[in-house]
Amino acid sequence: MNKLKILNDPIYGFITIPNTLIFDLIQHRYFQRLRRITQMGMSHLVYPGANHTRFHHAIGCVHLMQKVVNVLRFKAVAISVEEEEALYMAILLHDIGHGPFSHAMEHSIVNNVSHEQISLLFMERLNEEFNGSLTLAIKIFKGEYPRLFMCQLISGQLDMDRADYLKRDSFYTGVAEGNINSERLITMLNVVDDALVVEEKGIYSVEKFIIARRLMYWQVYLHKTGLVAEQLLIRVLKRAKELTINGAILGASKPLQFFLENKIAFKDFNDSTLKIFSELDDYDIVSAMKAWQYHDDFVLSNLCAMIINRNLLKIKMKKKKIKEEVLKTRKEIFKNKHNITDAEAAYFVFTGSISNQAYETDKQNINILHKSGKIEDIVKASDHLNLKALSKPITKHYICYPKNQ
Repeated sequence: MNKLKILNDPIYGFITIPNTLIFDLIQHRYFQRLRRITQMGMSHLVYPGANHTRFHHAIGCVHLMQKVVNVLRFKAVAISVEEEEALYMAILLHDIGHGPFSHAMEHSIVNNVSHEQISLLFMERLNEEFNGSLTLAIKIFKGEYPRLFMCQLISGQLDMDRADYLKRDSFYTGVAEGNINSERLITMLNVVDDALVVEEKGIYSVEKFIIARRLMYWQVYLHKTGLVAEQLLIRVLKRAKELTINGAILGASKPLQFFLENKIAFKDFNDSTLKIFSELDDYDIVSAMKAWQYHDDFVLSNLCAMIINRNLLKIKMKKKKIKEEVLKTRKEIFKNKHNITDAEAAYFVFTGSISNQAYETDKQNINILHKSGKIEDIVKASDHLNLKALSKPITKHYICYPKNQ
Protein backbone atom coordinates (compact mmCIF):
# COMPACT_ATOMS: atom_id res chain seq x y z
CA MET A 1 0.00 0.00 0.00
CA ASN A 2 1.30 3.45 -0.92
CA LYS A 3 1.56 5.36 2.36
CA LEU A 4 3.28 8.49 1.01
CA LYS A 5 0.01 10.18 0.18
CA ILE A 6 -0.51 13.74 -1.05
CA LEU A 7 -3.42 15.73 0.41
CA ASN A 8 -4.99 18.80 -1.17
CA ASP A 9 -5.35 21.62 1.35
CA PRO A 10 -7.16 24.91 0.59
CA ILE A 11 -4.53 26.91 2.51
CA TYR A 12 -1.20 25.46 1.34
CA GLY A 13 -2.12 23.46 -1.76
CA PHE A 14 -0.62 19.97 -1.89
CA ILE A 15 0.65 18.53 1.41
CA THR A 16 2.89 15.47 1.38
CA ILE A 17 2.81 12.98 4.23
CA PRO A 18 6.53 12.72 5.08
CA ASN A 19 6.86 9.04 5.99
CA THR A 20 5.00 5.79 6.64
CA LEU A 21 4.96 6.19 10.43
CA ILE A 22 3.17 9.56 10.16
CA PHE A 23 0.72 7.92 7.72
CA ASP A 24 0.03 5.09 10.19
CA LEU A 25 -0.58 7.60 13.02
CA ILE A 26 -2.98 9.58 10.80
CA GLN A 27 -4.83 6.35 9.97
CA HIS A 28 -5.17 5.41 13.65
CA ARG A 29 -8.71 5.60 15.08
CA TYR A 30 -7.55 8.03 17.78
CA PHE A 31 -6.43 10.52 15.14
CA GLN A 32 -9.30 9.90 12.71
CA ARG A 33 -11.64 11.01 15.51
CA LEU A 34 -10.31 14.56 14.99
CA ARG A 35 -12.31 14.66 11.73
CA ARG A 36 -15.36 14.85 14.01
CA ILE A 37 -14.06 17.62 16.32
CA THR A 38 -14.50 21.18 15.04
CA GLN A 39 -11.45 23.39 15.30
CA MET A 40 -13.34 26.45 16.50
CA GLY A 41 -16.02 25.09 18.82
CA MET A 42 -19.21 27.14 18.50
CA SER A 43 -17.74 29.86 16.24
CA HIS A 44 -19.69 28.52 13.25
CA LEU A 45 -22.76 30.18 14.84
CA VAL A 46 -21.02 33.52 14.15
CA TYR A 47 -18.93 32.67 11.07
CA PRO A 48 -20.86 30.08 8.98
CA GLY A 49 -17.70 28.93 7.18
CA ALA A 50 -15.88 27.97 10.38
CA ASN A 51 -16.66 24.25 10.18
CA HIS A 52 -13.09 23.00 9.67
CA THR A 53 -11.76 20.33 11.99
CA ARG A 54 -8.86 19.56 14.34
CA PHE A 55 -7.82 16.91 11.78
CA HIS A 56 -7.43 19.60 9.14
CA HIS A 57 -5.38 21.80 11.47
CA ALA A 58 -3.03 19.02 12.62
CA ILE A 59 -2.16 18.04 9.03
CA GLY A 60 -1.45 21.73 8.26
CA CYS A 61 0.91 21.90 11.27
CA VAL A 62 2.91 18.91 9.96
CA HIS A 63 3.23 20.64 6.60
CA LEU A 64 4.62 23.80 8.24
CA MET A 65 6.99 21.73 10.38
CA GLN A 66 8.39 20.12 7.22
CA LYS A 67 9.15 23.60 5.91
CA VAL A 68 10.84 24.57 9.20
CA VAL A 69 13.10 21.51 9.12
CA ASN A 70 14.14 22.28 5.51
CA VAL A 71 14.82 25.97 6.31
CA LEU A 72 16.87 25.24 9.43
CA ARG A 73 18.91 22.51 7.76
CA PHE A 74 19.64 24.91 4.90
CA LYS A 75 21.01 27.31 7.57
CA ALA A 76 23.30 24.53 8.88
CA VAL A 77 21.23 23.71 11.98
CA ALA A 78 21.83 20.03 12.74
CA ILE A 79 18.58 18.04 12.94
CA SER A 80 18.87 14.26 12.92
CA VAL A 81 16.40 11.96 11.14
CA GLU A 82 15.10 10.82 14.57
CA GLU A 83 14.59 14.44 15.71
CA GLU A 84 12.86 15.32 12.45
CA GLU A 85 10.43 12.42 12.78
CA ALA A 86 9.82 13.28 16.46
CA LEU A 87 8.97 16.90 15.54
CA TYR A 88 6.42 15.69 12.97
CA MET A 89 4.83 13.29 15.45
CA ALA A 90 4.71 15.83 18.30
CA ILE A 91 3.04 18.52 16.17
CA LEU A 92 0.68 16.01 14.51
CA LEU A 93 -0.59 14.82 17.90
CA HIS A 94 -0.44 18.07 19.89
CA ASP A 95 -4.26 18.47 19.81
CA ILE A 96 -5.32 14.81 19.86
CA GLY A 97 -6.74 15.17 23.38
CA HIS A 98 -9.42 17.74 22.49
CA GLY A 99 -12.94 16.81 23.48
CA PRO A 100 -16.20 17.65 21.65
CA PHE A 101 -16.38 21.27 20.47
CA SER A 102 -12.76 21.70 21.54
CA HIS A 103 -12.85 23.31 25.01
CA ALA A 104 -16.42 22.91 26.34
CA MET A 105 -15.89 19.48 27.87
CA GLU A 106 -12.89 20.59 29.98
CA HIS A 107 -15.22 22.85 32.00
CA SER A 108 -18.23 20.58 32.36
CA ILE A 109 -18.31 16.77 32.35
CA VAL A 110 -14.70 16.13 33.36
CA ASN A 111 -13.16 17.68 36.47
CA ASN A 112 -10.58 20.19 35.24
CA VAL A 113 -8.79 17.78 32.92
CA SER A 114 -7.05 19.78 30.18
CA HIS A 115 -6.79 18.63 26.56
CA GLU A 116 -2.97 18.78 26.88
CA GLN A 117 -3.09 16.16 29.65
CA ILE A 118 -5.33 13.91 27.53
CA SER A 119 -3.11 14.47 24.46
CA LEU A 120 -0.16 13.18 26.49
CA LEU A 121 -2.14 10.10 27.58
CA PHE A 122 -3.02 9.35 23.94
CA MET A 123 0.63 9.77 22.90
CA GLU A 124 1.81 7.41 25.65
CA ARG A 125 -0.79 4.82 24.61
CA LEU A 126 0.23 5.15 20.94
CA ASN A 127 3.88 4.82 21.99
CA GLU A 128 3.06 1.36 23.38
CA GLU A 129 1.25 0.38 20.17
CA PHE A 130 4.08 1.68 17.97
CA ASN A 131 6.87 -0.04 19.96
CA GLY A 132 8.39 3.06 21.55
CA SER A 133 8.57 5.10 18.30
CA LEU A 134 7.06 8.17 20.01
CA THR A 135 9.46 8.35 22.98
CA LEU A 136 11.43 11.33 21.65
CA ALA A 137 8.25 13.05 20.38
CA ILE A 138 6.77 12.82 23.89
CA LYS A 139 9.93 14.32 25.39
CA ILE A 140 9.73 17.28 22.98
CA PHE A 141 5.95 17.65 23.56
CA LYS A 142 6.53 17.84 27.34
CA GLY A 143 9.27 20.46 26.86
CA GLU A 144 11.89 18.18 28.39
CA TYR A 145 14.23 17.84 25.40
CA PRO A 146 17.51 19.77 25.90
CA ARG A 147 17.39 21.29 22.41
CA LEU A 148 14.98 24.07 23.40
CA PHE A 149 14.14 25.26 19.87
CA MET A 150 12.39 21.95 19.12
CA CYS A 151 10.14 22.38 22.18
CA GLN A 152 9.49 26.00 21.11
CA LEU A 153 8.34 24.83 17.67
CA ILE A 154 5.67 22.64 19.33
CA SER A 155 4.63 25.02 22.11
CA GLY A 156 5.95 28.56 22.18
CA GLN A 157 5.12 32.12 21.24
CA LEU A 158 5.92 31.42 17.60
CA ASP A 159 5.05 27.73 17.29
CA MET A 160 3.66 25.85 14.29
CA ASP A 161 0.31 25.44 16.06
CA ARG A 162 -0.24 29.22 16.03
CA ALA A 163 1.33 29.59 12.58
CA ASP A 164 -1.33 27.25 11.18
CA TYR A 165 -4.44 28.11 13.19
CA LEU A 166 -4.21 31.88 12.64
CA LYS A 167 -3.95 31.46 8.87
CA ARG A 168 -6.50 28.61 8.71
CA ASP A 169 -9.09 30.21 11.01
CA SER A 170 -8.72 33.50 9.15
CA PHE A 171 -9.45 31.69 5.87
CA TYR A 172 -12.50 29.78 7.10
CA THR A 173 -14.05 32.69 9.01
CA GLY A 174 -13.29 35.20 6.25
CA VAL A 175 -11.65 37.51 8.82
CA ALA A 176 -8.76 38.83 6.72
CA GLU A 177 -7.00 40.50 9.69
CA GLY A 178 -5.69 37.12 10.86
CA ASN A 179 -4.05 36.16 7.58
CA ILE A 180 -0.39 35.94 8.57
CA ASN A 181 2.49 35.19 6.19
CA SER A 182 3.54 31.87 7.76
CA GLU A 183 5.88 31.06 4.85
CA ARG A 184 7.91 34.22 5.39
CA LEU A 185 7.94 33.77 9.16
CA ILE A 186 9.33 30.25 8.74
CA THR A 187 11.92 31.40 6.20
CA MET A 188 13.21 33.97 8.72
CA LEU A 189 13.66 31.42 11.55
CA ASN A 190 17.10 30.45 12.81
CA VAL A 191 18.68 28.81 15.86
CA VAL A 192 21.31 30.26 18.23
CA ASP A 193 22.52 28.18 21.21
CA ASP A 194 19.69 25.71 20.57
CA ALA A 195 17.05 28.45 21.01
CA LEU A 196 14.72 29.79 18.31
CA VAL A 197 15.37 33.29 16.90
CA VAL A 198 13.96 35.33 14.03
CA GLU A 199 16.40 37.07 11.70
CA GLU A 200 16.24 40.87 11.76
CA LYS A 201 14.66 41.20 8.31
CA GLY A 202 11.67 39.16 9.56
CA ILE A 203 10.79 41.71 12.27
CA TYR A 204 7.76 43.12 10.41
CA SER A 205 6.36 39.63 9.83
CA VAL A 206 6.60 39.01 13.59
CA GLU A 207 4.85 42.32 14.33
CA LYS A 208 2.06 41.35 11.92
CA PHE A 209 1.84 37.91 13.58
CA ILE A 210 1.38 39.38 17.09
CA ILE A 211 -1.16 41.98 15.93
CA ALA A 212 -3.05 39.35 13.90
CA ARG A 213 -3.25 37.18 17.02
CA ARG A 214 -4.73 40.06 19.03
CA LEU A 215 -7.32 40.83 16.33
CA MET A 216 -8.31 37.18 15.89
CA TYR A 217 -8.84 36.76 19.63
CA TRP A 218 -11.12 39.77 20.04
CA GLN A 219 -12.85 39.43 16.69
CA VAL A 220 -13.17 35.64 16.45
CA TYR A 221 -12.10 33.41 19.37
CA LEU A 222 -13.59 35.72 22.03
CA HIS A 223 -16.45 37.06 19.88
CA LYS A 224 -19.34 37.68 22.25
CA THR A 225 -21.85 35.49 20.35
CA GLY A 226 -19.41 32.59 20.13
CA LEU A 227 -18.63 33.10 23.81
CA VAL A 228 -22.26 32.93 24.92
CA ALA A 229 -22.84 29.84 22.72
CA GLU A 230 -19.89 28.05 24.36
CA GLN A 231 -21.13 29.04 27.83
CA LEU A 232 -24.56 27.59 26.98
CA LEU A 233 -22.95 24.35 25.79
CA ILE A 234 -20.92 24.07 29.02
CA ARG A 235 -24.15 24.55 30.98
CA VAL A 236 -26.00 21.95 28.88
CA LEU A 237 -23.36 19.36 29.75
CA LYS A 238 -23.26 20.39 33.43
CA ARG A 239 -27.05 20.17 33.72
CA ALA A 240 -27.15 16.82 31.92
CA LYS A 241 -24.53 15.47 34.32
CA GLU A 242 -26.37 16.86 37.35
CA LEU A 243 -29.66 15.25 36.26
CA THR A 244 -28.01 11.90 35.42
CA ILE A 245 -26.24 11.70 38.81
CA ASN A 246 -29.63 12.42 40.47
CA GLY A 247 -31.20 9.44 38.66
CA ALA A 248 -32.76 10.98 35.54
CA ILE A 249 -32.57 8.97 32.31
CA LEU A 250 -31.71 11.34 29.47
CA GLY A 251 -30.73 9.10 26.60
CA ALA A 252 -27.29 9.58 25.07
CA SER A 253 -24.66 7.64 23.14
CA LYS A 254 -22.67 5.12 25.21
CA PRO A 255 -19.49 7.26 25.45
CA LEU A 256 -21.44 10.37 26.46
CA GLN A 257 -23.54 8.37 28.93
CA PHE A 258 -20.34 7.13 30.59
CA PHE A 259 -19.04 10.67 31.19
CA LEU A 260 -22.46 11.83 32.44
CA GLU A 261 -22.73 8.96 34.94
CA ASN A 262 -19.19 9.10 36.34
CA LYS A 263 -17.15 11.76 38.10
CA ILE A 264 -13.98 11.83 36.02
CA ALA A 265 -10.79 13.55 37.19
CA PHE A 266 -7.32 13.12 35.70
CA LYS A 267 -6.50 10.21 38.05
CA ASP A 268 -9.50 8.31 36.59
CA PHE A 269 -8.13 8.37 33.04
CA ASN A 270 -7.00 4.76 32.77
CA ASP A 271 -6.82 2.82 29.46
CA SER A 272 -10.52 1.98 29.63
CA THR A 273 -11.57 5.64 30.19
CA LEU A 274 -9.24 6.80 27.41
CA LYS A 275 -10.79 4.29 24.99
CA ILE A 276 -14.29 5.56 25.81
CA PHE A 277 -13.10 9.17 25.47
CA SER A 278 -11.67 8.31 22.02
CA GLU A 279 -15.21 7.41 20.88
CA LEU A 280 -16.65 10.76 21.96
CA ASP A 281 -16.99 13.62 19.46
CA ASP A 282 -19.17 16.56 18.35
CA TYR A 283 -21.78 14.23 16.85
CA ASP A 284 -22.56 12.69 20.27
CA ILE A 285 -23.25 16.13 21.72
CA VAL A 286 -25.35 17.44 18.82
CA SER A 287 -27.53 14.32 18.62
CA ALA A 288 -28.02 14.41 22.41
CA MET A 289 -29.04 18.09 22.34
CA LYS A 290 -31.54 17.41 19.54
CA ALA A 291 -33.24 14.87 21.81
CA TRP A 292 -32.82 16.78 25.08
CA GLN A 293 -34.57 19.90 23.75
CA TYR A 294 -37.84 17.94 24.30
CA HIS A 295 -36.94 16.78 27.82
CA ASP A 296 -39.30 17.76 30.64
CA ASP A 297 -36.52 19.47 32.63
CA PHE A 298 -36.99 23.22 32.10
CA VAL A 299 -33.28 24.06 32.22
CA LEU A 300 -31.97 21.29 29.95
CA SER A 301 -34.68 21.59 27.30
CA ASN A 302 -34.42 25.38 27.04
CA LEU A 303 -30.61 25.45 26.94
CA CYS A 304 -30.56 22.82 24.17
CA ALA A 305 -33.25 24.58 22.13
CA MET A 306 -31.29 27.85 22.37
CA ILE A 307 -28.21 26.25 20.79
CA ILE A 308 -30.01 24.09 18.22
CA ASN A 309 -32.12 27.02 16.98
CA ARG A 310 -29.40 29.66 17.55
CA ASN A 311 -31.69 31.64 19.79
CA LEU A 312 -28.98 32.54 22.28
CA LEU A 313 -28.85 34.64 25.44
CA LYS A 314 -28.14 38.35 25.26
CA ILE A 315 -24.59 39.26 26.28
CA LYS A 316 -23.25 42.63 27.37
CA MET A 317 -19.52 43.33 27.63
CA LYS A 318 -18.12 45.84 30.13
CA LYS A 319 -14.66 47.10 31.08
CA LYS A 320 -15.53 46.94 34.79
CA LYS A 321 -16.76 44.00 36.83
CA ILE A 322 -20.55 43.49 36.71
CA LYS A 323 -22.24 44.69 39.90
CA GLU A 324 -23.73 41.99 42.08
CA GLU A 325 -27.09 43.80 42.33
CA VAL A 326 -27.41 43.92 38.51
CA LEU A 327 -26.93 40.14 38.34
CA LYS A 328 -29.34 39.59 41.24
CA THR A 329 -32.06 41.76 39.65
CA ARG A 330 -31.79 39.99 36.26
CA LYS A 331 -31.88 36.59 37.97
CA GLU A 332 -34.91 37.55 40.08
CA ILE A 333 -36.90 38.68 37.01
CA PHE A 334 -36.24 35.39 35.18
CA LYS A 335 -36.85 33.27 38.29
CA ASN A 336 -40.25 34.86 38.99
CA LYS A 337 -41.32 34.76 35.34
CA HIS A 338 -40.80 30.99 35.05
CA ASN A 339 -41.36 29.99 38.67
CA ILE A 340 -37.97 28.27 39.01
CA THR A 341 -35.33 28.07 41.74
CA ASP A 342 -32.29 30.30 42.18
CA ALA A 343 -29.99 27.47 41.09
CA GLU A 344 -32.02 26.91 37.90
CA ALA A 345 -32.09 30.63 37.07
CA ALA A 346 -28.28 30.72 37.41
CA TYR A 347 -28.04 28.60 34.24
CA PHE A 348 -29.60 31.46 32.24
CA VAL A 349 -28.34 34.56 34.07
CA PHE A 350 -24.64 34.68 34.86
CA THR A 351 -21.47 36.77 34.67
CA GLY A 352 -17.89 36.02 33.75
CA SER A 353 -14.73 37.52 32.35
CA ILE A 354 -12.36 36.96 29.42
CA SER A 355 -8.80 38.10 28.95
CA ASN A 356 -6.34 38.25 26.09
CA GLN A 357 -2.61 38.80 25.98
CA ALA A 358 -1.28 38.84 22.42
CA TYR A 359 2.35 38.55 23.50
CA GLU A 360 3.25 36.89 26.81
CA THR A 361 6.54 38.28 28.10
CA ASP A 362 6.51 35.96 31.11
CA LYS A 363 6.79 32.98 28.74
CA GLN A 364 9.51 32.32 26.15
CA ASN A 365 10.31 35.49 24.27
CA ILE A 366 10.29 35.96 20.52
CA ASN A 367 13.92 36.93 20.03
CA ILE A 368 15.23 38.91 17.08
CA LEU A 369 18.71 38.13 15.77
CA HIS A 370 20.40 41.33 14.56
CA LYS A 371 23.07 41.29 11.84
CA SER A 372 25.61 42.23 14.51
CA GLY A 373 24.82 38.97 16.32
CA LYS A 374 22.95 40.74 19.14
CA ILE A 375 19.78 38.98 20.28
CA GLU A 376 16.90 41.16 21.48
CA ASP A 377 13.27 40.64 22.49
CA ILE A 378 10.76 41.70 19.80
CA VAL A 379 9.27 44.40 22.07
CA LYS A 380 12.67 46.12 22.41
CA ALA A 381 13.78 45.45 18.83
CA SER A 382 10.59 46.80 17.26
CA ASP A 383 9.76 50.46 16.70
CA HIS A 384 6.06 49.54 16.73
CA LEU A 385 4.60 51.45 19.69
CA ASN A 386 1.68 49.04 20.15
CA LEU A 387 3.81 45.96 20.84
CA LYS A 388 4.53 46.98 24.43
CA ALA A 389 0.80 47.49 24.99
CA LEU A 390 0.06 44.09 23.42
CA SER A 391 2.22 42.39 26.03
CA LYS A 392 -0.19 43.47 28.80
CA PRO A 393 -3.26 41.32 29.53
CA ILE A 394 -6.62 42.94 28.75
CA THR A 395 -9.66 41.74 30.70
CA LYS A 396 -13.32 42.28 29.79
CA HIS A 397 -16.34 41.39 31.92
CA TYR A 398 -19.69 40.15 30.65
CA ILE A 399 -23.23 39.40 31.78
CA CYS A 400 -25.58 37.00 29.98
CA TYR A 401 -29.36 36.92 30.34
CA PRO A 402 -32.45 36.00 28.23
CA LYS A 403 -33.27 38.40 25.40
CA ASN A 404 -36.89 39.09 26.32
CA GLN A 405 -36.07 40.60 29.73
